[in-house]
This record gives sequence, C-alpha cells and structure tokens, in this order.
Amino acid sequence: IIVDGVRECRIEDSLDALIADFEQMEISGNPISAGQEGDREALRKLPDVSQAAMAEAQRITTEFIKRHSALAARPMSGEKRLNYDLLGFVLKQRQRLLPFDEARIPFTNDSGFFNFMSYVSRQTTFQTVDDYEAYAARLTEMPRFFAQHKANMRRGIETNMTASAEIMPGIISTVKELSEGPAKEHSFYTPFKSYPDTISAEEQARLTSLGEAVITNAVTPAYRDLEKFLSEEYTPKARKVVGIGTTEEGRNYYRALTRHFTTLDLTPDEVHQIGLDEVARIRGEMDTIIKELNFNGSFADFLNFLRTAPQFYATSEEQLLKEAAWMAKQLDGKMPEFFETLPRLSYGVIPVPKEIAPNYTTGRYWGGNPEQHRAGNYVVNTYNLKERPLYNLPALTAHEGVPGHHHQIALGQELKDVPPFRQSLYPNAFGEGWGLYSEKLAKEMGLYKTPYEDFGRLTYEMWRACRLVVDTGMHWKGWTREQAEACFFENSALAPHNIRTEVERYISWPGQALAYKIGELKILELRKRAETQLGDKFNIRRFHDAILLDGGVPLDMLEAKIDRWIFDEKSRP
Repeated sequence: IIVDGVRECRIEDSLDALIADFEQMEISGNPISAGQEGDREALRKLPDVSQAAMAEAQRITTEFIKRHSALAARPMSGEKRLNYDLLGFVLKQRQRLLPFDEARIPFTNDSGFFNFMSYVSRQTTFQTVDDYEAYAARLTEMPRFFAQHKANMRRGIETNMTASAEIMPGIISTVKELSEGPAKEHSFYTPFKSYPDTISAEEQARLTSLGEAVITNAVTPAYRDLEKFLSEEYTPKARKVVGIGTTEEGRNYYRALTRHFTTLDLTPDEVHQIGLDEVARIRGEMDTIIKELNFNGSFADFLNFLRTAPQFYATSEEQLLKEAAWMAKQLDGKMPEFFETLPRLSYGVIPVPKEIAPNYTTGRYWGGNPEQHRAGNYVVNTYNLKERPLYNLPALTAHEGVPGHHHQIALGQELKDVPPFRQSLYPNAFGEGWGLYSEKLAKEMGLYKTPYEDFGRLTYEMWRACRLVVDTGMHWKGWTREQAEACFFENSALAPHNIRTEVERYISWPGQALAYKIGELKILELRKRAETQLGDKFNIRRFHDAILLDGGVPLDMLEAKIDRWIFDEKSRP
C-alpha cells in the first residue's frame, strides 16, 4: 500500500518489493546517479540538499527500517538472506547518523559541494548535442545548489556544529581559483573545447557560446558569492579547535562515527589503544630495515635522509605518472597467481586535476562504469613533486589500483543476479581495509624491489596506524593539530606537505580514518585463521575470491562468511 510515496509494510510486503522501492528511492534522490543510468532529465539537475529534502529522506529511511524489521521472521536462505542482511546494514548505518544532521558540514578539506563538479564533469559522457545542453543546464543549477548548502551551513553556525577553522584556508583557495579567469579557461568549460564529428560546425559554435555564457553568468558568480560567504561569514564562526569532541553532541556523534566506519562495536578508547600497539609493532619492523641498510644515524636522521635525498623524487610530472603506470602493470601481470576471478573492467593512471590538486590527497581511485564503457582511474597527485617520494609509490599503486580498490570495486560492479545497491556497496572498513591489505599483499607479489620501497610500504602502514591514534586523539581526547602531526613526523617518512594535508583530512572527516587499519587487521586475522585451520588445503586464490565475490560487507558479516568458507574448504576433496 502506497502512502505519501512510501509503501507501508503489510502482510503482502516482500523483500523483493522492499529492495525495489529502496533502489527507486536511491535513484530518484540522486540526479547524478540517475543521469548515469540514462535519465536524460536528471542530467540537467544537481541534488536537492534543502532542509526539507533532507527531512523527507529521513522520514522515508525510517519507513524502510520499519518495513525491513517486519520481514525479519520471514524464512530466507542463501542470497536472499544476504540481500536482506546487507539492506539492513545500509539502513542501520543511515539510522545511526540521522540524529546528527550531517548536512551542516557538507565538505572535507579536499572534497565536497565546492568542487563536486570537478568530478562530475569528468564522469559525464559527451556524444550528442543534448549531452552538452544537459551539462550546461546542470551548471545553471550551481547557484541554487550552493545556496542550499549555505543555508545548511548557517544552521550549523546556529547550532554550534561547524567545520574547524584549520581547514578553511585551503577550501577558500580552491573556491577562489574556481571563481576567477575568463570563462574559456575555467575547468568546467573543458567539455566545450572538443566535439564529436557527428555534431555540425553550426551546432558546435552555438554550444561553445552556450558554454561560455553559463560559466560567465552562473558558475563564476556562484563561486564568487561562495568565497564571500566562506571568508566573511563562515570562517569567523568555524570551530576554533580541531576535534568535534568538545560538546556532548560532538562526543555522541564521534561514538556513532566510530561504529559507522569500523562496522564493529568498538569504542574510541579501544581504537586508540589498537593504534598505539600497531605503531609500536611497525616501528620495530622499520628499525630492522634501517639496521639491515647499515645506515649511520638515528631513526630521525634516516627519515630526514628519505625526505631530502634527490634520488627518491621524480623530476617531472610525466616521470611520476610513468613510474606509477609501470608499477601498476607489474601488479597486473601477477594478478592471476593470487586471484581466481578478475574483473573485465580496465583502469588507467591519470593526474589529479590541477584545480583541486594543492589540497587533494596523494592518490585516489575514481571508479569506472561497465555499463557506460568507462574505465576506472588510479589518480596520482603530481602537485609539488618534491613532496611525492617514489619510495611510497608502490604501496600507493597497490592500494588504489590492483589488487586494491580497482580490483575490489570493479568485481562488485560486475556482480550478477544481485540487487543494484550491492554492486556499489562500500562499507569503509571492508573497502579501505582491503586497500591496506593489498599493500602488504603486493610484497608477496614482488612489487617492492628495494629496502627503501619496503620501508615506504611500512611508512604507509604506519600512516594508517597513526590514523587510529590521531583521529581518536583529536576528536575524543582533545589533542591539538601539532600533537597529531607529531605521530607522523616522528614515526613515518611521509613528506611534510602530505602530513599537513592528511591531518587536515582527519580534522575534517571524523572517524573515516579508522576504517583502514581496523579492516586490514580483520582480513589478516581471517587469513591467518584460514591458513591455520586448512593447512595444505589453504588456497590463496580461493581465499581472496571468498573475501571479495559477494561485494562489500561489514566486518562481522565477513568473519561469519569466512568461517563458513573454511568449513566448506575442509570438506573439499
């Protein structure tokens, strides 16, 4: 029975109906996804992020949770039970964060509504006249889109839930860059610089004028207005401390975020201690490498050597990208030895767009789309080369490309006979835990050729261990930014710019940094359990497929799944 657009739970309700309604809600509320799925009208729109739209989404989520709970006693098995459990996980994750009105802080230090279109414009297909016209129409939505976000941020000012002032200079700098210059030099104008031959010269001229007009009349004015708001109204009222845990709401929020991002029932104090233990263990492995190299100096001296010796740095953006691509191809060649199932979707290696690079993370994976024949991309930050050490590049490549995010995400996208929500399901602890596990797996795959590269791998592992310490430190224990940065400066060979940028990321995105190490430790625990219990029957290729071939799952469900897999493997001939 449909009431106010939501099917109320009745005896005739079914899991299939619930999933269908859920997925319809997801696509109808996200014009970016809807546009990618072929909705031509959605290609002309940006999301509605008004308070009214957020309230309606919360109401609908609550109704879906009621319907889901009412189906709990229904008999289900196999894939149906997995679909039910995973939908329940998604709904409960949202329910956990509903009380905290997250729209009040709609950005992190390097990503958010302010540079949203930098990503969207690069993921949009341009083949027909209507594609260009739809893109132009979407750009005209930016003043409205920004105005709604400003209203949400003003609500944050009024309720004492704002971003930290520490991250605002970098955001304002990016916004300022996107507000300046001739329209034809704006990054959002790029699609209007080239056209397929199927579009006539007359139409090309018209579309070029349209693109220039929309940048001039909608995009840059919206950015100028946003810069004024951020500089004059928001930053003076932004919180003066780095952490959110100075208020009762902030501490409750951080508890919820810890559960949300780890997908385990852990407290911030427990996570902090896990981090301290891991820092100590990894430091011991680092000391062993330094000793084997016969380096004459202290640990701090060795870190300084790595940060300053020219041999460890690329001299051009092209060299850095070529090194990353060469490492990626080496890993590609090893994949069949470690996995039974490989995705069909390929991936490329590209630089981080220049307009967002200064405050962007070291590297990231941008997912492709098999249905649209668009490859994934391992995105490498080539800004400020003297802060992009080559000894870290193998670990970064394994994490973002294969066997890391591209492999894991592409397999999920290519799942057959599952609800669409499962193809893109990304519990952070599972996805980022797999990425970090992949860095260690790359050692077995022979990627690290020198002790310095292996030290770079440990530096990246230390980076994630310190994340547990500094994220809980800042948001739960009241640490300063300087205390947080010290963990990285004293224990890793990360470059200073990277450390500063990354700490700003943790300041701006509480809890997310906890996912990596917690997820990796769980996967390593499950692998050790499987190796111990199966002995000669343990097959690394089958184990990795068992981890990945249902797509993203929370860690408690992953553990139960691997326990069942171990039982089944024992009975294999």
